Amino acid sequence: MSATRKAASDTVSPGVPLSPVGASSGDQRLISTHSAFWVMTRRVTILAACVDVAFLVFFLAVDSPLLAWLNVVSIGMYAVAYRLLVRRRNSPALLLIWTEVVAHAAIGTMLVGWDSGLHYYLLMFIPAIVVSGGWRRVMAPLIVLFFSYLGLHAAAHAVGALAPLGESALQILNVFNVSIFFAMASYTARFYYGLVRKSERKLRELATRDALTGLSNRRHLMDLALPEIARARHASETLSLVLADIDDFKQINDGHGHEAGDLVLTQASRLFREACRTQDIIARWGGEEFLFLLPNTEPDDAVDFSERVRAGIADMLIDHAGETIGFTLSMGVAILATGEDLDDAIGRADSALYRSKTDGRNRVTLAPLTDTGACPV
Repeated sequence: MSATRKAASDTVSPGVPLSPVGASSGDQRLISTHSAFWVMTRRVTILAACVDVAFLVFFLAVDSPLLAWLNVVSIGMYAVAYRLLVRRRNSPALLLIWTEVVAHAAIGTMLVGWDSGLHYYLLMFIPAIVVSGGWRRVMAPLIVLFFSYLGLHAAAHAVGALAPLGESALQILNVFNVSIFFAMASYTARFYYGLVRKSERKLRELATRDALTGLSNRRHLMDLALPEIARARHASETLSLVLADIDDFKQINDGHGHEAGDLVLTQASRLFREACRTQDIIARWGGEEFLFLLPNTEPDDAVDFSERVRAGIADMLIDHAGETIGFTLSMGVAILATGEDLDDAIGRADSALYRSKTDGRNRVTLAPLTDTGACPV
């Protein structure tokens, strides 16, 4: 056995998190995005309450009790909204938050004037509205917000400040509000950027991973195999292929149900990952069939690896619905020959697998090289 292969037999490669049985990948993405949005909403609620605490201190310091009491009410509204969010009563929580922001911005602007910058908080609704649905759904709220903003601007300049602050206090308030607006806008943009990146990663994972087992899918293995074959040929290394098939899998599905069959596939896949080295490539080839691509692995080592995997599966017992399920694995091993196409090598591994099946299952068969006796890669 080669040193690299022997070392791998004593270690466990990190596994890929498995998808919950019965949950589609689309459902998981939807749940993940939905949950992330409400996590952000709770954080923004806490941040907004902290901003109102700062306002309370500021208005008390500049001797403006009316505005101080306005912030006391706002803090209470955010506390109630946060409690509603924790209890997942999201609709009334959002209504309360919107009411607080609109009322606070409007009343504050009318009291201390447009130059206070309190009107900026109305603009924070723009990203929340835009991401809430399609254009037909968001156009009406955006139009209402647009004309409300213009109306507040006109009213504030027509009436003037009803409870004006000193020039220095007004400048401090304006700088503070601009700073908070920049911070919250940046946080919101960064949040949605992270959400987009996360969705892209999940989409790439869906394109390359089998949803049930977390292993590479057939297409991804083929994409990974081509550069690995080129590297092995350049380095004059032996590349081994192992095709494995769970014996009598249909009987497991028929006798114990498809949920039991899924459990068998996920548990077998976990054992496969643990048996592999980091550089090994394994994919769910189709149904209950799996393909291993083993770089720098001699024929004897590939057979030894397959025997360990086969024995591990034979010893595995799975508990499901009060029943114990045992199953076995048949395997075919092939060595990629010089100048041989990958499909041809897989075909020889498949023939060896068929031989294992016809010889009684639960066994490993090594395929002969080629009819011409060509050497391995």
